[in-house]
Amino acid sequence: MTTRRHASLALLFGLGLMTFTASAAQVEVHDPVMAREDGTYYVFSTGPGITMYSSTDKEHWHYADRIFSSEPKWARSVAPEFDGHIWAPDIYQKDGKFYLYYSVSAFGKNTSAIGVTTNETLNPEASNYHWQDQGIVIQSHPDKDNWNAIDPAIIEDEKGQPWMSFGSFWGGLKLVKLNDDLVSLAEPVQWYDLATRPSVTYNPIEAPYIFKKGDYYYLFASFDFCCQGTNSTYKLMAGRSETLQGPYYDKNGKSMLEGGGSLVLEGDQDWAGLGHNAVYSFDGEDYMVFHAYETADNGTQKLRILHVDWQDGWPVVNPNDLNTNTTELMQD
Repeated sequence: MTTRRHASLALLFGLGLMTFTASAAQVEVHDPVMAREDGTYYVFSTGPGITMYSSTDKEHWHYADRIFSSEPKWARSVAPEFDGHIWAPDIYQKDGKFYLYYSVSAFGKNTSAIGVTTNETLNPEASNYHWQDQGIVIQSHPDKDNWNAIDPAIIEDEKGQPWMSFGSFWGGLKLVKLNDDLVSLAEPVQWYDLATRPSVTYNPIEAPYIFKKGDYYYLFASFDFCCQGTNSTYKLMAGRSETLQGPYYDKNGKSMLEGGGSLVLEGDQDWAGLGHNAVYSFDGEDYMVFHAYETADNGTQKLRILHVDWQDGWPVVNPNDLNTNTTELMQD
């Protein structure tokens, strides 16, 4: 029996060989995304209401806020079995406004929807700090859709046109065009296929993130299974394309529509698995943000922010940084 992407975060389990002592008071997140405003970094994470943390150095973090005090008003109309966890956010800034996308889903089903809430600032102390939910952007229905409306990520193409990638299991990863308002789909709606694993049972692929570097768009994706503590098999894969819509190919020239993907980072004896990444450029440097399951802490999920190098046109992340680039949760 497999565990799908919607496994409850409370069901982390498993014991592994303790190869080193777990670091105390690190930031525990799933599916992290990050933004910067006025010198402060903000991370948003899956969980009840979406948790937000802040930092000025990407190493020492403070709890900042909970975006929804309870849950989106429309959540249970989409998924009556919704358990209160809001999944897989993405944060995007345009024209002085922040757009926080998020996922609502039923356990183990593609009864799902992606919504968005907006704010003029990410600083909870600012007078104009106020999240305003804009409702549903996209919704999937088990009786008609072979795709899953979770794991959103926003990117603009070279013409400034916004797009949303999304998807988990089922028919794989998709891409759709947004209107300029960033809260609705462009008409006529057209779905683009990005990646799938047709020869692998249950199609364990999710969490697309597209990042433009040089002449290429890079599609990052998480393969295999998250959310199982030390039994997690999550790993990060990538392909690239000269066009946003794809097709995306790995280093061996295999299309990600045919199960292709080049390994970027995988688990080891200290980290059982890792995934659901985003990539950002800050001050001329590129960083990968993701969660990893720490073996020495019974598979607890930890925030990791690692530097990205580029070799021969492909992203490279040093696995040794998993143990050195810690994220400390400060006690206020």
